[in-house]
Amino acid sequence: MPTPTFAQRLALRERPGGRPVMRQSWRELLFLHWKFDPGEVQALLPDGLTVDTCDDAAWVGVVPFFMCDVRPVWSPSVPGLSNFLELNVRTYVFDAAGTPGVWFFSLDASNPIAVWVARTFFHLPYNHARMRARATPATVDYWSHRGGLEPDHFVYQPVGTERLAEIESLDFYLVERYLLFACNNRRIYGGRVHHSPYRIREVRVLEHGTHLLAAAGLPSVDRACDHACYARSVDVDIFALQRQS
Repeated sequence: MPTPTFAQRLALRERPGGRPVMRQSWRELLFLHWKFDPGEVQALLPDGLTVDTCDDAAWVGVVPFFMCDVRPVWSPSVPGLSNFLELNVRTYVFDAAGTPGVWFFSLDASNPIAVWVARTFFHLPYNHARMRARATPATVDYWSHRGGLEPDHFVYQPVGTERLAEIESLDFYLVERYLLFACNNRRIYGGRVHHSPYRIREVRVLEHGTHLLAAAGLPSVDRACDHACYARSVDVDIFALQRQS
């Protein structure tokens, strides 16, 4: 099976044709990543997707952030519905054509309507969770509790100056992702997203949780993350799912 070329990774930065179906802003993003054995992650993927490795490892991310101004392209933001919290657990994969993207083990959100929409129309494994967060210029304090699991608490402080991920670096591999994969009735779909490249910063992580990693079926993690970075915000266009060849 062909692995993604660097040209394929860069090409996904370009805006896709057609009209997006949704617009949203992602803010105060924390990217935490752990290395795993590729075989352990591959065993959790659907047929048709292959784990995308870097430094001979699979990487699994836990990403808490704020979802803002979420709305269809034909609608303005709706108070009480368009702003909520989201926390996803993800890994990196490619399809039979070598197209790289993101596979979500789970996505927790504080808005039950958003959970229903994403499950129904995007075939994504969203869960409703009790969540709260507070962001100041110096610190983000973020708490999430999905029913049946222990809560996860994140406290993080961005440091340093903003920068773009260096081409072909680990930062680039982890954050420069513009395609999500979903599975429905054993069929693989791809959904493009478009936004300007993240301007990332170093981050001081004072507290983080890992309960959602175990909930995804991954081996228990009792160590600090292997990579962390932060991004203030991006404005995002979401495109409809397409059946992958």
